Amino acid sequence: MTAAPDPDDARRTEELYGPLTESLRRLVDVTIRSDADEPDVVRARQLIEEAAELLGSHVHPDPYPVRRTVDGRFLTWGNVAIGLRNAIAPPLKVRRVENGRVTTDLVLGAAYEGPVGHVHGGVCALILDHILGATAHRPDAPAFTGTLTVRYVAPTRLGALRAEAWVDREEGIKTFAAGRITDANGTVTVEAEGIFIRPRVRGG
Repeated sequence: MTAAPDPDDARRTEELYGPLTESLRRLVDVTIRSDADEPDVVRARQLIEEAAELLGSHVHPDPYPVRRTVDGRFLTWGNVAIGLRNAIAPPLKVRRVENGRVTTDLVLGAAYEGPVGHVHGGVCALILDHILGATAHRPDAPAFTGTLTVRYVAPTRLGALRAEAWVDREEGIKTFAAGRITDANGTVTVEAEGIFIRPRVRGG
C-alpha cells in the first residue's frame, strides 16, 4: 500500500501540476476553435507528442487513485468533475454556504458543447450529480448516487453558469437532495432531484 503523502508534498504537487492542467484545458479549447494552417497544425502535433513523451516517462499503471494526506485531506486529482490534474474536468469548485447548501460557479466553453452554442445535456447531468452528491457527503462517510432525475427546463448556453444544491430530507443512510443550474441571467435551465446513499460501515 502506498504511504499517505505529506501535506507539503501534496501542496507542491498541486502547485506544479495545476498550471499544467490549465494549459491543457486551453489547448483543448483552442484545438476545437483553431483555424491554423497545415504547417502550424503539424508543428503543434509534434510538440504535443513531445510533451506526451516527457510526461509519459513515469506514469501510474492505473487511473490516478484517490489518496489521503497524513492530515486527512482527500486528493481527488483525477476526478472527472473536480480533478486538479484532469483537463476534462471544468473543474467544479464547490462551496458550502448557509443551511447546508452547496454552490459552484463555472464557465463552460467549446469542450462542453452539445447543441450549437449550448452545453451538452450529459455535462449538465454530471455537474448536478456531483453537486447534489456533495450535500450528502460526510467526513469518512462518502455518499454514492442511488438515483438522479434531471429535468431540462431551458437551453443552457455555453459561458458563465451557477449550480447549487440542497438537502430536502434525510432518511437513515439516504439523503434526498435537489438542485439546479442557472445561467448568467439567473434563469433556471436544468433541475435535478436525487437520492444519495452512505453505505453502512461493516461491523457497525
